Formats: sequence, C-alpha cells, structure tokens
Amino acid sequence: MRILLFLLVGTLSLSSCQKNKITGRNQLMLVSESEVNAMALQEYKSFLSQNPVVPKGSTPEQQMVTRVGQRIASAITSYYSKQGKSELLNGYQWEFNLVQSKEVNAWCMPGGKVVVYTGILPVTQTETALAVVMGHEIAHALALHGNERMSQGLAQQLGGAALSVALSSKPAETQQLFMAAYGIGSNVGVLLPYSRKQELEADQYGLIFAAMAGYNPQEAVSFWQRMASMSGGQKPPELLSTHPSDQTRIEKVQQYAKQAMKYYKPGTQRAK
Repeated sequence: MRILLFLLVGTLSLSSCQKNKITGRNQLMLVSESEVNAMALQEYKSFLSQNPVVPKGSTPEQQMVTRVGQRIASAITSYYSKQGKSELLNGYQWEFNLVQSKEVNAWCMPGGKVVVYTGILPVTQTETALAVVMGHEIAHALALHGNERMSQGLAQQLGGAALSVALSSKPAETQQLFMAAYGIGSNVGVLLPYSRKQELEADQYGLIFAAMAGYNPQEAVSFWQRMASMSGGQKPPELLSTHPSDQTRIEKVQQYAKQAMKYYKPGTQRAK
C-alpha cells in the first residue's frame, strides 16, 4: 500500500508541478487558484462568524494590526510592480483582523485575508516584530504554500482526487485538510506543519516586504529568539520535524535580515 501511495504521489508530482513565478521553485499544484480562492473566502467568512473579532478601530492593538497590514500590502504591490508581475495580485482584496484568542498564531488565506490572534502580541511586543509575523504569513500565501500543502494532502490522503471531487465525496475531510493547510485551528493527524523550505521562503520574502514597508528586518532575530525561548527545549531534533530548528531559523533569519536591509525604508513609518 505504501509503495502504491509513493508511486502515486511521485507520478502526480511529475505531471502537476509548476514553477512559482516569484520564488522560482517547482511546486506540486493539483488545485487551481480559483478553486482555492473560492474555498478560502467561504472558510474565512465562516471563521469570522464563529470567533470573537476585535471591532475595527476599537483598540490600539487592532489599529496596529490594520496599520501594519496596510503598509505591507502597499509594499507588496510595489514589489510585484517592479518585478513586472502585478497580475499575480489579481483578486487580492486585503483584510486585516485581530481575533481575541490565547493561541499564539496568525495566518493569511489566499486573496489577502489576514488574521492575527491576540495571543501572539505578548511575544511580538513591538509593531516591528508584528510586521515580521504578518509579513511571514502573507509570504506563505503569496508563495502559494497553502495551495502546495493542499495538493500534497489531496495526493497523500485522498488519492490525488480533484478538489471538486474531494469536496463532494469527503467534504469533512477536505475542509479539515484546507484548514490545516493554512494553519487555521488544529492540524493534528491531518498534515504536518509547513516544510522547512516553505518556512524559510516565508522568512526570506516576509522580511523583504516588512523592510519595504519601513520596518527594520533585523528585529526578526530577537522575535524568533523569543519564540525559541517558549519551546522550553521540548522540540524534536530538526531532522524529525518539518520546521527548521530554532538555531537554524535564527541563523537563516540573520542572513535574510541583512539581505532585506537594502529594501529598508526607515522613513516610511514610525515603528515602536
């Protein structure tokens, strides 16, 4: 059975790979952006209706999330324009929400739907560190990492079924797969977290976008050090995890921060 699954995934990988127009990396893509965007909008609205969203402009924290998001979105528009790839942002209608939750989390769905949980704010501590987090999550969406993980899940768990077929035959499993692919809620037993390669891509491009928005990318190092201190040394060795080890991530972030400094425009905002 495992051999058949391996052969199936290998065949799908060869026939369904696409080169990402920003990162240049080949990705498994079994679902179209239009399909994913439609499902994302539906799940996003459902999430907001079921969770305590902090009203727009009601708190300094909510205002900060909106401010950071708008600046990063503007920076991304500029970046894609300079790359001659503005069409890749077609369909993006940015929204930035703060949700009351103890969970240390944030995510971005396709189409620019961003949610930050209040539980991550004690870890970010500053507006610049929040920009690091939001830039990272938005970069996941722009690099189509969710689409890629959704495709991997369809291949590994649902036999490579088309999204429409999977939704029709196994709606609950497909919805759970989607939520896991975009880091929403629990993903235990569904799909492992973003791969090392995906995480580092999000770190790299997220810091570029944050720097272009006027946030010092070098603050990413102290943020990831704070995140590492929360693990209490309980994380598995890097080779047993799909995430980079804390030390590897910090070393890579230091490199990416230096590279992103050439995009840094400190006069763009007043980071606290």
